[in-house]
Amino acid sequence: MRHRKAGYKLGRTSTHRTATLRNLAAGLFEHGQITTTVTKAKAMQPYVEKLITLAKRGDLHSRRLVLARLRDRIMTGDESVLERNRYGELRKGPKLVKHLFEEVAPRFADRPGGYTRIVKLGKKRIGDKAELCVIQLCGEEDGPEIGGRLSHRRRIADKRTAYAAKLRKDFAAPAKKEEAKAEAAPEAAAETSADPGEE
Repeated sequence: MRHRKAGYKLGRTSTHRTATLRNLAAGLFEHGQITTTVTKAKAMQPYVEKLITLAKRGDLHSRRLVLARLRDRIMTGDESVLERNRYGELRKGPKLVKHLFEEVAPRFADRPGGYTRIVKLGKKRIGDKAELCVIQLCGEEDGPEIGGRLSHRRRIADKRTAYAAKLRKDFAAPAKKEEAKAEAAPEAAAETSADPGEE
């Protein structure tokens, strides 16, 4: 029996799992939101929130604890602030831990927890049918992935509305044709009666 073995194992060894969570957290802090599977997002959520809580303290000890849990790396988003050597390798750029302490943590200064949100996309990955979601920092609500597929009820309601509009249009079309014929008939009769008189 699997008693007292709580937590998401993710089918990995402990070191592989730690590296996975570290890389996912780094991507989340760098980009504000990432797309991943629901299981990985749920495993990563407490890891990320504890790092943000440490960053909110802002002292040297908490910075060292974050560095121990989250390897510092150069963020590669904006090429204008990156410096490369003659071989194209990165030399200097904005660091991830500094970004976490100076830009991410101050946004949540007044918030006592709950810094991330998981939004299910309603899509499944093609290879293994794993359910996909977006995990994002709160305050990044207008991300590009949000608002994926419509619900089943909404799709049925849209189909019914479109079908009713089509029926109304089809029903109104013969009546308009008859009206057009009725208007065209007196004009045609007037033209035919006017033509013999002119000759």
